[in-house]
Amino acid sequence: MEEIGMQIVFLYEQQRCGFTTDSLLFFVKMMNVNMTSTPQQFDDAVASCRQTFLKKTADYGTSWRVYRMISIADQLYIKAKRVRNIQEKQSQKIGDDIQSEFQGILNYAVIGLMQLELENNEDETLTVEHVNALYDLFITRAKILMTDKNHDYGEAWRDMSQESFIDLILAKLLRIKQILANDGQTSVSEGIDANLYDILNYAAFGLILIHEGKHSS
Repeated sequence: MEEIGMQIVFLYEQQRCGFTTDSLLFFVKMMNVNMTSTPQQFDDAVASCRQTFLKKTADYGTSWRVYRMISIADQLYIKAKRVRNIQEKQSQKIGDDIQSEFQGILNYAVIGLMQLELENNEDETLTVEHVNALYDLFITRAKILMTDKNHDYGEAWRDMSQESFIDLILAKLLRIKQILANDGQTSVSEGIDANLYDILNYAAFGLILIHEGKHSS
């Protein structure tokens, strides 16, 4: 039934716009490639972030456990603001590139989600195995959220600019800071965790488009 419907769409668009069958087939094929490859692209983008995170955990331990949520929001803000400054000035004097900043944003978003999960746990030292399990947990949740939103929005993020990702991340951070100023209470808005998941996914999108060569690194 679905195939019949697709054939009708082909015939209609071919007649209406003068497209050849080959061009329509190519367009649909490219759409399908995007939809099927995005989960793998997400995994690839996260893999390097995860590797860096776990290596730093092995080197430094879980010193990030002392961060309060406002500190995590500030660290995220610094990284996003630096990318925005580089975008506007079209130059930089410090070696870390935009790609590494997106990786840092993704990892700090994970730290924020971990801290929310461990809020009532006063232990500042976690094993690498524990951190690994937590990291994978929140990445899996973020991936599920991404997949659901891609279903509804049709991967509209692929047509967005890198500037938009940064602006959205900064807006999410201002919301988190306002929520914290309100003692964590919201009336109708999403909570801190939802904003962190969005930040994580925006960073992943930024990394995917950098890897594809569509955005600067």
